[in-house]
Amino acid sequence: MSRQARVDAAPRGPLTFSRLKWTSFAHSSIYLALLLCAFAAGKPEPLTEVLGWTHGLLWISMSLACLTAARRRIIPLRVAVAVAVLGGIGPFFGSIEFMREERRRTAPQRLNGPR
Repeated sequence: MSRQARVDAAPRGPLTFSRLKWTSFAHSSIYLALLLCAFAAGKPEPLTEVLGWTHGLLWISMSLACLTAARRRIIPLRVAVAVAVLGGIGPFFGSIEFMREERRRTAPQRLNGPR
């Protein structure tokens, strides 16, 4: 079993690295849709409002979830700070940090894998 699989398989309730990562990607997608809607499509209502509220509520939820996950050592503090501090401006920072952390976790496997 790979290290990543062991980390995700650990019984920690609803907070897992994978769930937080995919929620972060979904949040980034919603934010991108909000930007496109607000700036490229001429702010069609109520879509812009719904996307804005969804982004705001997801940012608050992700901030709380990531800070809790950092306390439980599910994710590093660096990822939690990227989501909580920079996520309100652009959730892409959190998604990038999740990708960097996933690469860091799987790096020993790639180095020792088949050639």
